[in-house]
Amino acid sequence: MTVTAYTLAVVLNLFCLFLGYRFLFQPGPAAAGYGVPADPGGDAGAYLTIKGLRDGTLGLVGLVVLAFAGAGAEAWFMLAVALIPLGDTVIVLRHGGAKAVAFGVHFATAVIVLISAGLLFAV
Repeated sequence: MTVTAYTLAVVLNLFCLFLGYRFLFQPGPAAAGYGVPADPGGDAGAYLTIKGLRDGTLGLVGLVVLAFAGAGAEAWFMLAVALIPLGDTVIVLRHGGAKAVAFGVHFATAVIVLISAGLLFAV
């Protein structure tokens, strides 16, 4: 179970780094994939950059916590971070995004992050 817990945590953190990169360097497609399309050249450009920075930083912090503080600290980190995809679910729904994206991407991500936290707590 230890290998599974650590592997899932690393994969989720690397995924956050990927999302951050995508929002910073490919904001239009990233926003469409998020479920609420935005014009990266318009007023939304700054918010897409903020999201990219937020996601990338969360991935980096998660890797640092896992490497230097261990599974217990990473479990608490994942538990707190699960609030973000839950919030993203609500944002997509409130802004007319597809329910399939809201639940199939964001809510499912929150569930996977919570599973990761549970596995890390069990290590």
